[in-house]
Amino acid sequence: MTAGTVSSRARLSIIAALLVCAFVTPSPVTMRAESQNSRKLGPLAAERAAHGTGRSTVIIQATNRSAARAAALEAGGTLGRSLPGINGHVVTLPDAALARLADNPAIERISLDRLAVGANERTGATVGATQVRQELGLDGAGIGIAVIDSGIAYHDDLADASGPQRVDRFVDFVGGQSVPYDDYGHGTHVAGIIAGNGYDSDGKRTGIAPAARLIALKALDGTGTGRISDVIAAIEYAIENRDALNIRVINLSIASAVYESYETDPLTVAALHAVQAGIVVVAAAGNNGVSPAGLTRYGGITAPGNAPWVLTVGGSTHMGTTDRADDSVAPFSSRGPTAVDTAAKPDLVAPSVGIESLAAPGSALYGARTPYLLSGTVSTSSLPYLSMSGTSMASPVVAGTVALMLQANPQMTPNEIKAVLQYTSEVDSHADALTQGAGFLNAQGAVDLAKFLAAPATAAYPATTGWSRRVIWGNYLFKNGRITPDANAWSTDVIWGSRLTTTGAPVEWGVLCATSSCDTISGPWTWTGSPRNIVWGNTCGGGECDQVWTLNSVSGANDGDTVVWGTSDDGDTVVWGTIEGGETVVWGTLDAGDTVVWGTSCTSALCTPTIWRP
Repeated sequence: MTAGTVSSRARLSIIAALLVCAFVTPSPVTMRAESQNSRKLGPLAAERAAHGTGRSTVIIQATNRSAARAAALEAGGTLGRSLPGINGHVVTLPDAALARLADNPAIERISLDRLAVGANERTGATVGATQVRQELGLDGAGIGIAVIDSGIAYHDDLADASGPQRVDRFVDFVGGQSVPYDDYGHGTHVAGIIAGNGYDSDGKRTGIAPAARLIALKALDGTGTGRISDVIAAIEYAIENRDALNIRVINLSIASAVYESYETDPLTVAALHAVQAGIVVVAAAGNNGVSPAGLTRYGGITAPGNAPWVLTVGGSTHMGTTDRADDSVAPFSSRGPTAVDTAAKPDLVAPSVGIESLAAPGSALYGARTPYLLSGTVSTSSLPYLSMSGTSMASPVVAGTVALMLQANPQMTPNEIKAVLQYTSEVDSHADALTQGAGFLNAQGAVDLAKFLAAPATAAYPATTGWSRRVIWGNYLFKNGRITPDANAWSTDVIWGSRLTTTGAPVEWGVLCATSSCDTISGPWTWTGSPRNIVWGNTCGGGECDQVWTLNSVSGANDGDTVVWGTSDDGDTVVWGTIEGGETVVWGTLDAGDTVVWGTSCTSALCTPTIWRP
């Protein structure tokens, strides 16, 4: 069955079933899900198996990789890239062989190798990174950041006294070339937001961490698209080389649609391995915050940003000023909850509109976006800068901030860094927690707290005025505490959102404050009382819910911490799986059995690049 052979209402039923796991009527995929072997097939692989007419490229995860490879070859498959980090292998084989292959006891999971696509002049001052560099002298020096994107081209702003470029390694997972290049232009723009030094603009368009070292891992081609297997291979490369290159951060301004749980998706599993290796994985939330008809839309977070262990960044706009007072969440920024797992996201938001960064002459974006090219202050053979919008631009703002935090406190773990970023964020009273996460990025506050946590006995706790002083741990919002460096939640073997550590001890984030000034401590800051579930509100009495998240299912006191759905669709808000004027508003669809991917290079009119004037 393809999209062209069913009615629009039948197609809606299939799509909604795939996205929210609320199967209403039997379908080929539903019937296969009842068989034992189909539990090993991801939703898209199951759909391909049901068609049984073509060939698909899949990722096979196995307990016995050699036996799995042999079975795939016997089934008529062609072996592709090996993915040892997830005990996986890429295989192209007939769709008719998928179900039979799933019967093999050596195989644990078969997932479609779906597509992934590419998802600053005032930015640094707005979030406080400029102040960090000026007042504390921190610039990300020595911190390695892996940019998994479309590559990084040569640019004046990436050079310094140490050499012609601060790109310590270039690995091409798409074309296999050894000389650095960026035929799409997206990765170069992202790299500049992180680590450009503003050479061509007399320092005006300096990135967040201008002395950080970059590792360019090219996983997108000249059109800004790629396969998740290439992204996974790049993640595995970063893990394997983390010590040699001091890779502490991975930036993923790329995304793929969500079709299965983050517990089984090979892309999110690979991200988990990176986090457990001590690498902070920063990902864009996606640009699915508004429906085609212009209505606010929830449920559009893309993978791997749907995973709790990933630091997921939504987009805000600084409105062309450095004053935080006029900032707001960008309308295109994806909101939670996540598809399938119904998890709270994003974690926080950062500037994403009209972000001025490095251009890559000769790239696809350079040719397609000429109205948004910008000159510098020195003579160059081509225009050196480009203005772009989208959560692709928000993610590297946070990745650069993480580099500053790690320079101030190299011992910080991924969980500790995410908690500090949330705790020091600044809340927008007009946005709910599934729109802004914990709040707006406050780089200066995050670095101040990171610096304090490195040596807490030598200084007073930083002033918390304006900070959210909250942590969204999984789906729950916790307040009235103070982060401490010795909390057990920071261990790399504790998964974000867990109630207990691996030893069975309650997770703790610090100390609980008895007063607003926290001059009196009442005990450990841990899972006590009835914390607010920001996804479900009071529907499940503060507990987890098994029901499908829909427009009418959530209720609770609207205290600014909970997204409340107490009424029917009034034309102002829509949710994945609902109908808007007879049109589907789900953000991930099936197109003739293939994947339609939403990326983080925003093409909506809402995120048309902006050139901010003085």
